[in-house]
Amino acid sequence: MEENTKSNPYYRKGDTAKVTLSDAEWQKVLNPELYYIAREKGTERPFTGKYNEFDQKGNYYCAACGHHLFRSDQKFASTCGWPSFYESIKGGVRYLRDSSHGMERIEVVCNKCDSHLGHVFNDGPPPTGVRYCMNSVSLNFEPDQP
Repeated sequence: MEENTKSNPYYRKGDTAKVTLSDAEWQKVLNPELYYIAREKGTERPFTGKYNEFDQKGNYYCAACGHHLFRSDQKFASTCGWPSFYESIKGGVRYLRDSSHGMERIEVVCNKCDSHLGHVFNDGPPPTGVRYCMNSVSLNFEPDQP
């Protein structure tokens, strides 16, 4: 279990019940960096995330609530500066229109707790043609068991 989940009673893998908390409650259980990205829709600097150039086999979960989001075999090296995936786990994410910063984008949020994960773009590889550009801070990784 990663450091940012130890004091978070809402981090439960396998539990799909919706998590709805006030900003004040989220701020109590998330570390400041995760709170900024997941709840305030921040972005980590490119090429700084721990999963950007990471290729272990396993599963990626929402760092705020433990919801299953991606599998490592859905990840690819996009060279955009953030971990990128061409597909998400069914039911893992939701999409929201994002018109911030003078741009039109599609925001990707956790389907369980609505935490900001990143954005999705239509410039990815086959078979989907999409690129989920995610913040490493919003993800927890658990390796496959041998």
